[in-house]
Amino acid sequence: MIVSDSRAVQHTERAAAADVTEIVTAAVAAETAALRAENEQLRKAMDSRATIEQARGMLMALASCPGEAAWPMLVEISQHSNVKLRHVAAALVAAATGGLLPPEIEPAYRDTLARARHAQAR
Repeated sequence: MIVSDSRAVQHTERAAAADVTEIVTAAVAAETAALRAENEQLRKAMDSRATIEQARGMLMALASCPGEAAWPMLVEISQHSNVKLRHVAAALVAAATGGLLPPEIEPAYRDTLARARHAQAR
């Protein structure tokens, strides 16, 4: 009787250990996936940062405004064109080197720049 009770306890302990292992493995896998996604987001942000700063500098020059004013302009262009900010920045930089602004960005760019210039003229 004691032997069979001991085997039952061992079986229960093994089953519990397997359950804990499965739970921990799932938690580690979920955490790893979350960290990989965050790492990818940070990598994209770092990659696009230089382009965003170039576009910001262009807006500063075109609107004769300080950097603090150029950032909201870039955000406004992004929001009004419904295009991600990093894509807007890349399009602005490409346009400065001879490319054309995409049609979904151009109206928001013109409106934002016109408002900034008008505000400077006052």
